[in-house]
Amino acid sequence: MAPIPDAPLLAGIAAYRRHPWQRQTPDPQCIWHEGSSRLLDYGPPEGTPLLVVPSLINRAYVLDLLPDHSMLRYLAASGIRPLLLDWGFPGEVECAFSLSDYIAGRLDRALAFLIAQTAGAKIALAGYCMGGTMAVAAAERRPEWVGRLALLAAPWDFWAADQNQARDLAALLPTFEPALILSGALSVDALQILFSLLDPGSVGDKYRDFGRQDQTSTRAIMFVALEDWLNDGVPLAAAVARETLGAWYGANTPAAGTWRILGLPVQPANIRMPCFVAAPGRDRIVPPESARALATAIDGAELHVPAAGHIGMVAGSNSRQVLWERLATWLRM
Repeated sequence: MAPIPDAPLLAGIAAYRRHPWQRQTPDPQCIWHEGSSRLLDYGPPEGTPLLVVPSLINRAYVLDLLPDHSMLRYLAASGIRPLLLDWGFPGEVECAFSLSDYIAGRLDRALAFLIAQTAGAKIALAGYCMGGTMAVAAAERRPEWVGRLALLAAPWDFWAADQNQARDLAALLPTFEPALILSGALSVDALQILFSLLDPGSVGDKYRDFGRQDQTSTRAIMFVALEDWLNDGVPLAAAVARETLGAWYGANTPAAGTWRILGLPVQPANIRMPCFVAAPGRDRIVPPESARALATAIDGAELHVPAAGHIGMVAGSNSRQVLWERLATWLRM
């Protein structure tokens, strides 16, 4: 009999597919909504308000992965009041959105709602991944509303690590253009392809490792929870896909100073509020050099380099030690 090609990989995939774990963590109270987006309140009511902005291309619950392993619930237990802006699955309205619509529209109105709740007191703003890049623009636009800014693995200089790879990704945009025109969005499958190109070897490695684990262990459950989240993606509105893939990766517009929201350039050098920049040292999705550029651009920003990857920093087994504790301390200053 001929040997099975890469049997450990196939065994790991099979173990994942038959694993019984399913997400059952309930969402907290929704206190505001618009279109497909919701504002989820993790409390406590007396805590320091923190608006958390996730990426547009993955589900927001990575920040609330498990009841006993949740960045947002940890912050709530630390005296912070996290409020998660869950973008949701884009509907007909959101499929017509640009980044200006998301930032100067929906995010702006979520901020305005919270400011009304706090009687005008400034709130803290945190953004993860693409949500961090968006948070930079929101904080510059609304310094009267935002008192602190935390940027967690937020890409800024897209050419800092590998200009050729960034341009190669942008060069794929014409391939997706017929689908963008037809459906109004970049599909989850297309996004999965793009992410796999950033780190092509990681998929096989993680499944081979999972196949060797005790399937009843906490480690195995966390793997399944994260893998289910990765496979539970969200399409990206066509105009946003063109702007991020074509302009961010293709022309490095944020770092070049040519990225604009409502016609105005986004300039992090204008930000004067306290800022916390986390640039995970083992990040293969947002290279550390890309995220560190914001710590250089924002005067007085505190740079933290966790010994973790892009997802591991916020939801990995050591995330409390590498990020959560440090972030909670900074937010309470």
